Amino acid sequence: MTAKPLPKIAEEEITHINVYGAKVHNLKNVDVHIPRNQFVVITGLSGSGKSSLAFDTIYAEGQRRYMESFGSYARQFLGSMERPDVEKISGLSPVISIEQKTTNRNPRSTVGTTTEIYDFLRLLYARIGEAYSYNTGEKMVRFSEEQIIDDILKKFNDKKISILAPLVRGRKGHYRELFEDVRKQGYLRVRVDGDTQEIQPKMQVDRYKIHDIEVVIDRIKVDKKDVQRLRESVAKALKEGKDYCL
Repeated sequence: MTAKPLPKIAEEEITHINVYGAKVHNLKNVDVHIPRNQFVVITGLSGSGKSSLAFDTIYAEGQRRYMESFGSYARQFLGSMERPDVEKISGLSPVISIEQKTTNRNPRSTVGTTTEIYDFLRLLYARIGEAYSYNTGEKMVRFSEEQIIDDILKKFNDKKISILAPLVRGRKGHYRELFEDVRKQGYLRVRVDGDTQEIQPKMQVDRYKIHDIEVVIDRIKVDKKDVQRLRESVAKALKEGKDYCL
């Protein structure tokens, strides 16, 4: 068997998007040839048919052809699209369109916030940037559980320490339900704004003030000969504090 040669593509279909007889909305049998691989701007008076040509004709037909390339099973979820009122379009590839936005002007807006690039930059710097403490100037690092234990053994050997799990950091609220939930889990003490106190029934704090609340996971004397209790307490603190402990 010999394979049939593929049909030859006309040169104009490679270099241009060709629209013939577009009659969508207020377009009056328009023919247009748009060069490919170039930045093309469609301009004109309001109502002259810019959007009808760009979105309702070229984009609609490109999207319709792309969706028709799917199997019948996939198309039942996508629905069907009507063919735009045009005689012929050639040289068309699968298309995308970017939503046109009107922004509310804010005196505090910047180019970054208006274009939403700021959110991506913040994510980028958070992932690849190196953070330094503004208090000590030292590089901030993320410790593994074993590194935390080794650090405690090195700095606090033969000393009494408290291991805490932060639950609230710089937020307002009375936190009555939080204290009750912590008490039901069997914990006896919490540190509220730097003050360690026993958990009482119906305990709450001033809902209009900003609070830092940590639960006291354990109070132990650090001993290099017996680190099992320390390891268990650190693991529990990281779990309760969502990967943070004090």
